[in-house]
Amino acid sequence: MKKANTLSAQRRNKTILSIVLAVICVIYVLPVLTVVINSFKLNTYVKTDTFALPTGEMYAGFDNFIKGMTFGNYPFWKSVTYSVVITLLSTALILIGTSMAAWYIARVDSLVCRGIYYLCVFSMVVPFQMVMYTLSKTADTLKLNTPWTIPVVYLGFGAGLAVFMFVGFVKSIPLEIEEAASIDGCGPVRTYFSVVLPMLKPTMISVGILEIMWIWNDYLLPYLVLDINKYRTIPIHIQYLKGSYGTVDLGATMALILLSIIPVIIFYLTCQKHIIKGVAAGAVKG
Repeated sequence: MKKANTLSAQRRNKTILSIVLAVICVIYVLPVLTVVINSFKLNTYVKTDTFALPTGEMYAGFDNFIKGMTFGNYPFWKSVTYSVVITLLSTALILIGTSMAAWYIARVDSLVCRGIYYLCVFSMVVPFQMVMYTLSKTADTLKLNTPWTIPVVYLGFGAGLAVFMFVGFVKSIPLEIEEAASIDGCGPVRTYFSVVLPMLKPTMISVGILEIMWIWNDYLLPYLVLDINKYRTIPIHIQYLKGSYGTVDLGATMALILLSIIPVIIFYLTCQKHIIKGVAAGAVKG
């Protein structure tokens, strides 16, 4: 009798938990569904019937997408190109630079290395708004205000989380493997690329996914650092979908937002199984 009551209570708790998680899931998905629905509506109905399905006279077809990509005198394909270049270069620089630094920090147990590690961890709690004005001035002074140099700025902001995760994972790798490579004649560089880097794959994928999602959707940093008359990323391009007197075509805006989030969603769904694995592996030891 007691066992039956326990099983009944467990099933009830699971049911309640499932309902709560389902509600949370709906809350998170609702904004995305709203963007999808309104991207196929005429601009007038986006404002008046936001949550209605795009049927009948509300339906705009793909006119919003065409209008958004051809609006103004700045080609949308240039914004896509700059977003892709900045995202790929920044992510590659973060992955290579921070994984090397984390390997050194984890293996060289000195006061300086511990200080660098704690500074990287501390940087995760510093709000971007505290440094954005001085950062903008510094980037202009050092000529880091182009799509090919702004990855250096992203490296500074992305290093905290990446170093934290990589250090935790490196500490879980047996040191004997690297010692064996050293006995076989491998130097530090060859040991890193031939031995350490392949073993970092789970955390490398997780950090890469998180950094790509952040950099691709970032608006404020490129807006402050880049010359927006020459270089516009997709978020900046969307922000400039304004007509005369500041009027905004919400239909076209929703269409471009949908186009911008589709690559990230596809990429995330494809690689999501690696995120938990990599985060758990990188958080085993601090």
